[in-house]
Amino acid sequence: MPAKTEQFIVGFIRGSHGVAGKVKVESASGESEHFFSMKEVTLRNGKTGDSIKAKIESVEVGAAALYIKFADINSIDEVRKFCGWEIVVPRKYAKKLGKDEWYIEDLKGCALNFYPEQGNDGLAVSTAPSVGNPVQVGTVTGVIEGGSGNLLEVFLAENCDLLGDNIKYQANGNVRSVYVPLNFNFVRNVDIENKCIQLMHLWILE
Repeated sequence: MPAKTEQFIVGFIRGSHGVAGKVKVESASGESEHFFSMKEVTLRNGKTGDSIKAKIESVEVGAAALYIKFADINSIDEVRKFCGWEIVVPRKYAKKLGKDEWYIEDLKGCALNFYPEQGNDGLAVSTAPSVGNPVQVGTVTGVIEGGSGNLLEVFLAENCDLLGDNIKYQANGNVRSVYVPLNFNFVRNVDIENKCIQLMHLWILE
């Protein structure tokens, strides 16, 4: 069984607050309660992979952001070094999930599967997987915010017979990524334990 991701991005440092080294933090989930149980976190540069451990001294909730004081960060200049960095914590400190919610890190790497027996309109499928064997049409590589909800970023399978060349390739011939709405009309049966998700319509990949 695939191992679950055990480290999660819970926030992003967006700037300084005041002159004493407090940082302005954007919560990755939009919620703040879980930050109050954190004592030590990892600050990570998402571009370079550099990271440091940081102890939390205080957490305040503002109108549009969180204000956090880390030990050993005591000035605006020191805050600037970490602007844009991620705040990473173990799974136990991440926001508790509600119904039909998943951690982005758990969705990454999931196979996006289609059941040929269901037909391209997906009408043969209810809330349970279709009969027959699924075909992997792609792999989830990320999740982004769209205008009407979250979108799965999917890297299409290079050798999938279900996908025509007009779906798989751009003009330069490279296998491409597409975006699939993360809602019940397009994907179902999200199985984090087995790292797979059911796609309801092939046409959404076009």
